[in-house]
This record gives sequence, structure tokens and C-alpha cells, in this order.
Amino acid sequence: MKRVLEENKGIPASLLWMLAIIAGISVANLYYNQPLLNKISEDLRVSEFTANLIPMTTQIGYALGLLFIIPLGDLYKRRNIIVINFLLLSVSMSGFAVAQNIYFVLLASLITGICSVMPQIFIPIAAQFSQPEKKAQNVGVLVSGLLTGILGSRVVSGIVGEYWGWRTIFYIASVLMLICIFVIVRILPDMPSNYKGTYTGLMKSVFTLVKENATLRLVSLRAGICFGCFLTLWACLAFKMSGAPFYAGNNVIGMLGLCGIAGAMTASFVGKFVRIQGIRMFNYIGCSIMILSWLILYFFQDSYIGIIAGIILIDIGMQCVQISNQTCALSLVPQASNRVNTIFMTTYFLGGSLGTFLAGTFWHQFGWAGVTGVGICLASCSLLITAFSKH
Repeated sequence: MKRVLEENKGIPASLLWMLAIIAGISVANLYYNQPLLNKISEDLRVSEFTANLIPMTTQIGYALGLLFIIPLGDLYKRRNIIVINFLLLSVSMSGFAVAQNIYFVLLASLITGICSVMPQIFIPIAAQFSQPEKKAQNVGVLVSGLLTGILGSRVVSGIVGEYWGWRTIFYIASVLMLICIFVIVRILPDMPSNYKGTYTGLMKSVFTLVKENATLRLVSLRAGICFGCFLTLWACLAFKMSGAPFYAGNNVIGMLGLCGIAGAMTASFVGKFVRIQGIRMFNYIGCSIMILSWLILYFFQDSYIGIIAGIILIDIGMQCVQISNQTCALSLVPQASNRVNTIFMTTYFLGGSLGTFLAGTFWHQFGWAGVTGVGICLASCSLLITAFSKH
């Protein structure tokens, strides 16, 4: 018989780390396409701008999944929700692999985005059931798993795409999702529901939380804008690196994802010190680091040292912003943790899709200078929001 978790009573370390691993494997589905956009555009005979709609569509799908699926974690058994979504993910990744036109790819990307939200059910589990003094630290562990998955996805997809074709990684991802289903069924304990009522009432309560909680709106907005700044880089990096002076292959472009390991290491560190230094301080630090990274990416854009330094710094800055704001959000209404996380992460990925769209548009019109301008403007907007707020 599986153990039943109780709120604020603690979560087993083995379960926490296994959830972090599965979170990394599942979130990777969102990012396999990024180092491969140039290959996909060539194979499907579409423009770079059209190819850039693939990650944007994935992020919009993720936002939709966050809005309409994650709240179900407060209403139904979380294990059942996770299994169904992983099964749909396996189908969508297979569909991506066999697609012969951009429209089918975009449809598969949308479904992939919608169903890849399961890590955002894991994070409220850590926040709700961890002991109070370990909540931020445990959230940091799961975010580290997410970041490792993001980094690994770019590296692996870049290498696989270079040597075995861009479709192969999506076949592999489909099989991995089936394996994750088996593991989840085996390890995930029973957890009490947080909401008694109908799905309609549940969704109404989500919008009530948005309306009545100004702090939740604030932390979600400034984190979302920063995520848009972060994805501005990855939306166009493959195009930048495949041209002069680098002429890099997908394996090299994917390997650049390893530079973000600093961000994964920062996540657990930030989780430990948020309560000590305060949320505002980490937002100032994070936004400033991201602006600095874009300046380096512009002035040293033709050297690997400049690109690598920029990637490292933007990852560190992003984690300072995300962990601090997400920990704050999840502490606001603990009994509605899934719905709060829905609001935070929906805003987060809408910000990400905005950054991706702006990056593709400005790359098409102004090249790397336009992309840099978008990144600096978004980070500056988040910094100003913090400067003129109380939290």
C-alpha cells in the first residue's frame, strides 16, 4: 500500500529526486526543437520565421495546459492526470517525428506544449507537503531537475539531429514518455484533494485568485517577462550559430546548452537563500545579470567566449528571478497550490511565447542586434516593475 502524503509533514528524499528526474525528462519535450530549427526549416522547406513558430506554438500550448490542466491537480487524483498526459505526449512526439509538413508539426507542437505541464504538478507537491523550513529548498531541487532536462534536451537533440537526423530525437522522446508512465504508477503516493466541487467552480476560483491577489499578479508578471528575455536567446541562437563566423553544426549548437549548467546549480542555491536575502533582492540581482549577459552577447557576438559567457549569465539570472518569485507565489495560498502555480506558470510561458515571437520578428528585420535589443528591453521592464513595487 502506498504511503499517503500529509501537508507540511515532509516528502521522502527518494520521491523528491525521482520526481525531479521525471520532471527533467518531460520538460525536455518543449526544447528538443530549438537546436534543430535550421534543419527543420530546410527539410520542410519553410522560412526561418515560419520555423520559429514551432517553439512559439509549443509555449502557447504549455500556457494553455497550465491554465486548463494543472488546476485539475486540486480536484482529481494527480497520478491519473499525469499518466493520461504522458500517454498523449508519447503520441504527439511520434506525430512530430513522422510529420511531412509544417502544419502537422505545429499541431504536434501545440499538443506537446499542452501535455508537457506535468512538472508543474510536481512542484506544488513539494511546496504543499514539504516541511515549512524546507519548502524553498525542495522546490529548488525540482527546478534543478527541470533545468537539467532543458539543458540536456538541447545537447542531446543537437547531437542526435546532427548524426541521425532531426526526427530521431522525437521517436526517442516518445518511448521515454511510456517509461515515465510505468515509473509514476509505481512511485507516486496518494495525496488528498485540495478542492471539493466542479471543474467550472475550480476554474472560477482560479480567476478569483488572480483578481484578489495583487502580489500573485506581480510576481507572475515580472517572472514571465524575464522568461521571455531568456527564450529570446534560444529562439534565434541556432540561426546565429549556423551562420558566419561560426558555421556551427547542430551538435555544437546543442552542446552550448551545457553552459546553462550554472543555472541548474544556481537553482538549489537560490532556494536556500531566498528567505534570508528577500525576493526583491534576488529580482534586482537576476534582472541585472540578464541585462549584463545581453551586453556581452552583443559586443562579443562573434566569439565563442562571448556566446558562452552570455549563456551562463542569462541562466543564472533567470533562476534568481524564477525561484524567488515562484516560491513567493506558492506560499501565498498553500491550500490552492496547483491553482496558484497555474496562474504563475501560465503567465510565465505567455511571457516566454512573447519573447520568442519578438525574437523571431526582430531577427528577421534587424539580425542579432534586434534580438539583443528585445532581450535588454524585456529584462529592463521586469527590473522596473520590481523597482516600483513593494514586493
